[in-house]
Amino acid sequence: MALVPCQVLRVAILLSYCSILCNYKAIEMPSHQTYGGSWKFLTFIDLVIQAVFFGICVLTDLSSLLTRGSGNQEQERQLKKLISLRDWMLAVLAFPVGVFVVAVFWIIYAYDREMIYPKLLDNFIPGWLNHGMHTTVLPFILIEMRTSHHAYPSRSSGLAAICTFSVGYILWVCWVHHVTGMWVYPFLEHIGPGARILFFGSTTILMNFLYLLGEVLNSYIWDTQRRQLQRRTTDCSA
Repeated sequence: MALVPCQVLRVAILLSYCSILCNYKAIEMPSHQTYGGSWKFLTFIDLVIQAVFFGICVLTDLSSLLTRGSGNQEQERQLKKLISLRDWMLAVLAFPVGVFVVAVFWIIYAYDREMIYPKLLDNFIPGWLNHGMHTTVLPFILIEMRTSHHAYPSRSSGLAAICTFSVGYILWVCWVHHVTGMWVYPFLEHIGPGARILFFGSTTILMNFLYLLGEVLNSYIWDTQRRQLQRRTTDCSA
């Protein structure tokens, strides 16, 4: 039996994301006042994705509790739609985008933090908030994947969706540069056009890889649990 019910964990994670978003938006940084505001940063977009995803999780849990034993077919249909939306969002957005943000941020930060998170930002963003945006996303999404089974969409539709998101964000970053004359991320200023194209192409490929990784990890976790349950059932009946 779980020490903490998954429903309670989801509420706690949702509240933590709401707190992180509120604290982040309350910071008066020059970049927040320029074209695109916070929405030009993938970190902020990811925080919104995670908050919406866990909000849907909590709503699904509440709907499941209210629907249980009611026998109302319409309510059950609506619950199935919520569950489908929850599963789609984890597969296509929450997992790949969340893991991408954590992995890419800390890899570039370890190489040269000035390229992704200049030391100047320490004057605006406290350390705990930085970790809330760039670290805890990973364990939170892994906890969700471990505690609840999620049905992935067909591979072709899932990859098409994550490609659409990736290309859409890349076009948004290019548009911000077109309007302002500045790149959203400092390291893009220091590489040539060819290197930028290579980087953008690599990020799209990485997003696709992370989608497939999530699909494999989800199957591995729940296939392993299913085998363990079958083994226990066999042992009990022997």
